Amino acid sequence: MRQRAKVMYRDQLAGYLEKYDEGYRFTYENEYLSGNNPRPVSLTLPLSEYAYTSRVLFSFFDGLIPEGWLLNIARQEWHLKGTDRFELLITLCRDTIGAVTVFPVEEADHG
Repeated sequence: MRQRAKVMYRDQLAGYLEKYDEGYRFTYENEYLSGNNPRPVSLTLPLSEYAYTSRVLFSFFDGLIPEGWLLNIARQEWHLKGTDRFELLITLCRDTIGAVTVFPVEEADHG
């Protein structure tokens, strides 16, 4: 089963993060790479036309998820019971302190 998320950098679509049974893949969007002065979403994910893959959620994205008491409050507010890091990411990281935000790709989206 595949789940997909849009990764935005300062409100611009930077790429897609995908979760598969065997792990994760992050790919920069071609338009983003060829745009004016593209920036990497993280120093650990430099700009590349090739996909990054990992068996576990990339540490940069995992680091966007709240921790400790803040995560507990978020779980209560959003009625989240599971511990799936990807689900936490796409639910809780739509409005972050930094330049990167993550949104679930809805079935109606064609991106």
